[in-house]
Amino acid sequence: LRTSPRLLCAATQQKNSGQNLEEDQSQSQTGQKAESSSAEKLLAEEKAKLEEQLKEVTDKYKRALADAENVRQRSQKLVEEAKLYGIQSFCKDLLEVADILEKATESVPKEEIKDENPHLKSLYEGLVMTEVQIQKVFKKHGLLRLNPVGAKFDPYEHEALFHTPMEGQEPGTIALVSKIGYKLHGRTLRPALVGVVKD
Repeated sequence: LRTSPRLLCAATQQKNSGQNLEEDQSQSQTGQKAESSSAEKLLAEEKAKLEEQLKEVTDKYKRALADAENVRQRSQKLVEEAKLYGIQSFCKDLLEVADILEKATESVPKEEIKDENPHLKSLYEGLVMTEVQIQKVFKKHGLLRLNPVGAKFDPYEHEALFHTPMEGQEPGTIALVSKIGYKLHGRTLRPALVGVVKD
């Protein structure tokens, strides 16, 4: 049987067109794979960027929270200190009154305080009562006396006026208090003026 040349051409064309179809399909699949892998790559890069931004924002948020907490604590401490030490200058002024009262009671001769001398006796007793009352008020508000005779010299609480040799006393201890000191809630308001024993 002889096949006509026309039929052979048609068969060859069909074969070639089938091959072309397969090639086109494989090319399009390869193209789709390439496109999907590049899209995945872009998405992965975008995800990494977003994760980095999220990390930065979270860090900033945590730092801002910590700063806000620090500011709150500092403010609270300042308010508490203001409550405690707000009366400091007023107390300092009152210390002079306490000193005068103390000097007044010390200057009265003890032998003169008798029933035969009722005016002086009642005046002296009034001064002593006033001094006791002022010390109670001081104590109520956290103001305490520093009368450190015999104690070790502490530069934070005492101010040395002079050094003196003294037998039987350990060097560096306080031999004499010239002026009483005061502390307000543990903070030295006025150092005690003292004489210190030297070697």
